[in-house]
Amino acid sequence: MARRKTTVYIEDELLKAAKVMAARNGKHEYEIFEDALKKHMGLELLDKIWQQNDMDEDEAMKLAYDELHAMRAERR
Repeated sequence: MARRKTTVYIEDELLKAAKVMAARNGKHEYEIFEDALKKHMGLELLDKIWQQNDMDEDEAMKLAYDELHAMRAERR
């Protein structure tokens, strides 16, 4: 996935802690922040679910539309 450079303001102590964590885990600082944001926003779970999926995009789209049509048919 593409990354974009941005500026954020963060408390000094939090930045220091992120730097230490990155160094201890052999990661870049941006990876620590990305991981934290994904977890906070619930995207971490979606990534895990998607990694377990062996469907391609077309199959997933067909399944989603089939479920949508089935749900609409139940309402009638």
